[in-house]
Amino acid sequence: MAKPYEVAVYYFPNYHVDRRNEAWHGEGWTEWELVKRATPRFEGHDLPKVPLWGYTDEADPAAMAQKIDAAADHGVDTFIFDWYWYEDGPYLERALEEGFLGAANNERLKFALMWANHDWIDIHPAPRNAPYNTLAPGGVSREAFARATGHMIDAYFSRPNYWRVDGKLYFSVYELMSLVQGLGGLDAARAALDDFRARVRAAGLGELHVNAVVWGVQILPGEEKIANAEDMLAALGIDSVSSYVWIHHRELSSFPETPYDEIAEKSAEDWETFSGQYGLPYLPNVTMGWDSSPRTIQSDRFDNLGYPYMAMLSGNSPERFRRALERMKAFLEQDVNGFRAFTINAWNEWTEGSYLEPDTTNGLAYLEAIRTVFGR
Repeated sequence: MAKPYEVAVYYFPNYHVDRRNEAWHGEGWTEWELVKRATPRFEGHDLPKVPLWGYTDEADPAAMAQKIDAAADHGVDTFIFDWYWYEDGPYLERALEEGFLGAANNERLKFALMWANHDWIDIHPAPRNAPYNTLAPGGVSREAFARATGHMIDAYFSRPNYWRVDGKLYFSVYELMSLVQGLGGLDAARAALDDFRARVRAAGLGELHVNAVVWGVQILPGEEKIANAEDMLAALGIDSVSSYVWIHHRELSSFPETPYDEIAEKSAEDWETFSGQYGLPYLPNVTMGWDSSPRTIQSDRFDNLGYPYMAMLSGNSPERFRRALERMKAFLEQDVNGFRAFTINAWNEWTEGSYLEPDTTNGLAYLEAIRTVFGR
């Protein structure tokens, strides 16, 4: 029997060796190095976090198989991979292509892509003196867009466990405006997306469902045809909107810590607001936690300077996370948002303090909260 609601979890793939990372940070570097070196920035700050399974290589199919089994056993249905492709090609792709797709049990989960098309900036770790150097610009040309989307069609969309929404292939864009600017404007972006849809159909794969993460929808300077974000989405033919993390919409009110329950309650109000605001189906989000201090230089003073020198969520216990999931279930039962699914941030954002993977303090408790509320 099908589950009434699908649980999709964002997956951040920076825990395997990548050639760009080695060029920027040295041989063998992964973001585990920041996790290991995180230190308490004030009294009572619980760092470092220590992964229960060790500092595993997510590009190893056996290591990924452990993640897949844990996720599937606890009610997770889909991994939405943060997916990177810059003008000169892919980045951080081995977690998906070698780890997930190489895992013998990968059919236990569905998967999908969120093109994380933001500028990749030099914040691993970040000094106090912003702005930071841009290592790879997020916008891509029409030619790079064609190469990237062609790879999606060839390597992912034909897989039987690629996630479909109402029978359509789910594809999300993190920064819609970076896409529009890189492609040369609104009309050019619409043409590129229409061509992408046509190539999906020509490959015999049916229809494409294009989702936009709503924090990245703005009006372009000088754009005269568009009065608001809703017009922008309509002009591009976007099918739905989503949220990535609570802090995109809710300011953390106190530094260095803001209570988790405060933001959880306010974010629950956003679900209904966004379901009506954009005139499109809305995929809502529950966030496990937030603490970006591991991405700061640990010897620099930790002041409220803006990401990643910013407030964190306090008190995000498994029990409070479970209560947030209960709120989400009650919201989904109202059937006002157009989706019978929601997202969780995140499977493994260790250096942003938002992860479901077990650590040595809570074990599998966050996953058990999902199973309690949304399990099979």
